[in-house]
Amino acid sequence: MAWSVGRSAPEQFQEFEVSRIYCPNCRAAMPVRKRLVLVLLDREIHHYICAACGASLGRREELPAASGGLILA
Repeated sequence: MAWSVGRSAPEQFQEFEVSRIYCPNCRAAMPVRKRLVLVLLDREIHHYICAACGASLGRREELPAASGGLILA
């Protein structure tokens, strides 16, 4: 099935989870670890770290999970 210009992809293709990213230090596509760096009220910031050498290879900002939220007393 081909999509014409202006059409969006099906719902299942709106988010991808990264398993490998090219690492310039290792000079190959390497497995990565996703590390939560910062939690804000409106988003979470994650860094992708090379599993072999520990280099930071990228970052991703996500909306927080809708799990009830934070309760302050």
